[in-house]
Amino acid sequence: MNTHANKCIACTVVSCANHCDDADYCSLDRIQVGTHECNPTVDQCTDCMSFRKK
Repeated sequence: MNTHANKCIACTVVSCANHCDDADYCSLDRIQVGTHECNPTVDQCTDCMSFRKK
């Protein structure tokens, strides 16, 4: 059970193993943000590279 809420990283992805079970925050100290596009132009082009399936 992840109960450490990093209040600097808001997150609503409950299917991620790093999601705080008690609140809509990530439990990691830091995350890596990346992209799957050569030239990202909208937020849908970015990804949380720290995501791990629960």
